[in-house]
Amino acid sequence: MSRPLGVGIAGLGTVGGGVLRLLSANAELIAARAGRPIVVRAVSARDRTRDRGVALDGIAWHDDAAALAADPTVDVVVELIGGAEGPARALVDAAIARGKPVVTANKALLAVHGAALAAAAERAGIALAFEAAVAGGIPVIKALREGLAANRILSIAGILNGTCNYILTRMREEGRDFAEILADAQRLGYAETDPSFDIDGIDAAHKLAILAALAFGRAVAFEAVHVEGIRGISALDIGFAGELGYRIKLLGLARASEAGISARVHPCLVAQGAPLARVDGVFNAVVIEGDVVGRVMLEGRGAGAGPTASAVVADLIDLARGRATPVWGGAVSDAPSLPIGDHVGCYYLRLMVTDRPGVIADVTAVLRDQGVSLESMLQRGRAPGEAVPVVLVTHETRESAMRAALARIGALDAVLEKPAMLRIEAG
Repeated sequence: MSRPLGVGIAGLGTVGGGVLRLLSANAELIAARAGRPIVVRAVSARDRTRDRGVALDGIAWHDDAAALAADPTVDVVVELIGGAEGPARALVDAAIARGKPVVTANKALLAVHGAALAAAAERAGIALAFEAAVAGGIPVIKALREGLAANRILSIAGILNGTCNYILTRMREEGRDFAEILADAQRLGYAETDPSFDIDGIDAAHKLAILAALAFGRAVAFEAVHVEGIRGISALDIGFAGELGYRIKLLGLARASEAGISARVHPCLVAQGAPLARVDGVFNAVVIEGDVVGRVMLEGRGAGAGPTASAVVADLIDLARGRATPVWGGAVSDAPSLPIGDHVGCYYLRLMVTDRPGVIADVTAVLRDQGVSLESMLQRGRAPGEAVPVVLVTHETRESAMRAALARIGALDAVLEKPAMLRIEAG
């Protein structure tokens, strides 16, 4: 068997600890599949005393993560620190400068600096591997770069954040509001103390930017992703969605057309019978549509020590075997990014209005003036003079027209709070 592949790991948190344990527990199997042993030679983390469930005897320790790149026993650097800047960026830059391949699970780093890092890696003639950066143990990166390489990718739709999916699932099942479920999720460890990165859609947007770059052969463009989170989703909207035959999911959606590429993350209504509607709890799922293969769906655990470590080690096995592909798939597209105002689709609109004659006529007049056609309306009960919810579902219309209509509807005297608008997707 060939010389062992020496690995340096920076970051020994949940994922880093998982990689150490996996390389130890499945060492014989991994060596057989890699063609040689994969051995951890050096590590770097903030706390030397923490018990990570595996012995670190004989492994060099570096307080400065960037020093891993200069360690002569390290052939491949594994970056599991996280964050778009700071030690993570310094380590990856140092490794590339030294001509050492990099494996990373850092979606923020790739989404923000992916184009520059890819160019640097290609100039250095080394691999930059990141299967673990999107959807944990689901091999979606390999699917796009390898399994579907003969296809022109038409669209991607995915549940890319397990925290949001968990919260929305429990809201639907228990009929409770967002804030209450979020607090419970934090107590149980499914949501961070500061959950903004997840619930405001940023985590999913980082992942979608990476997937869109791979799918459409473009430079990664995080700034072009339209992002909305789930803070505004209420139990009332989830209930109405159910009555209409839908479930509310936070989706990442990217599509290529003759006009350009759209990329957006937002909550939307998905038909209850659609595959993505049935993905619940902390699970992730991605549906990829190719021009030859049609629709392919991948589902599994999108985070956690085991699934993410599985993806990291898969990249290490590829490197041990000498397998590498261009970072963004090899093709370069100059297709423009499309603004959210160009989106065309159906919409769910929920209003809280004063129950009095003429209110619905005023609302529908605004929609008519903006060229928005209604498919259906829901109103439950009567409460003259009091606040009642009214739900409207539109036919396909352009987002810019819908936004103009919402601004006028929100200004009506009878409309008591900001209208809730959700896009409807096929799923």
